[in-house]
Amino acid sequence: MNTRDRRQFLKDSAGVMAGLGITSLSMSACRGAGEGAGTGDGPLFEISLAEWSLHRTLGAGELDHLDFIGVTKNDFGLDAVEYVNSFFFERAQDMAYLTEMNTRADSEGVRNLLIMCDNEGRLGDPDEAARITAVENHYKWVEAAKFLGCHSIRVNAASEGSWEEQQQLAADGLSRLTEFGAEHDINVIVENHGGLSSNGQWLSGVISAVNHPYCGTLPDFGNFRISDGEMYDFYDGVAELMPYAKAVSAKSHDFGEDGNELELDYLRLMRIVLDAGYRGYVGIEYEGSILPEREGIQATKDLLVRVRDELANQYGRP
Repeated sequence: MNTRDRRQFLKDSAGVMAGLGITSLSMSACRGAGEGAGTGDGPLFEISLAEWSLHRTLGAGELDHLDFIGVTKNDFGLDAVEYVNSFFFERAQDMAYLTEMNTRADSEGVRNLLIMCDNEGRLGDPDEAARITAVENHYKWVEAAKFLGCHSIRVNAASEGSWEEQQQLAADGLSRLTEFGAEHDINVIVENHGGLSSNGQWLSGVISAVNHPYCGTLPDFGNFRISDGEMYDFYDGVAELMPYAKAVSAKSHDFGEDGNELELDYLRLMRIVLDAGYRGYVGIEYEGSILPEREGIQATKDLLVRVRDELANQYGRP
């Protein structure tokens, strides 16, 4: 089955399941994880590439957004991508451009997984009008994600006020956006991305308050800086966010001579991910400055493959 036919099959299947009332969190999480990933005799988890890993190259004009798909497949041997809206910010409703993205993905055999969305306002803004505007600003990205065959858009849960006030405001904005996403069979997933969203207890509380099968998390291994001088525990945070995860971001910066990430214990982190039952795509998000971007991406891939091989028998893979 080719990629475009497969997308239509999944859309038709989702419609049938919705008609039967099958809208549980587990079904939606399965979609987010990547259908078929980590099941049967296949690998324990799949590996994708987040576009942010090449943000310096893209920002310098040394790589065009449309060529990111080919680089993912031909330079790194990966078959799935996670886009960042900043690199095609004015193109969300440009159907010819989105069609070209689909054409390139299909020709390379690459899956479009999600769009990371920034700079569209605060979904937890204390001002209701601003909050609604932020929600509506994301509608076009939901529609673009649907057209591209993605399973999710990644959003931020920025707010202002006390712990409880920010939870209520973020949950309100996310609930409004999630209702729109659900109409298009697109998940709305939140990354730990600074402020209280980098507190695992706070963000898991927000997602619990939204209480919708199309709203979840994208745990990022490294984004647990709440503010200058205040860090949340990486491992506790990932563990708290994994029950709601529909994608996972393998953040990396610097590597030792043994190939391990210097700050993050990938073996420990991936055990947390797998113990939560997740078997989908894990996205490489290299953000270091010592290795050039392409070398950092390859180092992260090599580490993930080594960890996957080491854990395979423990989690029932040959």
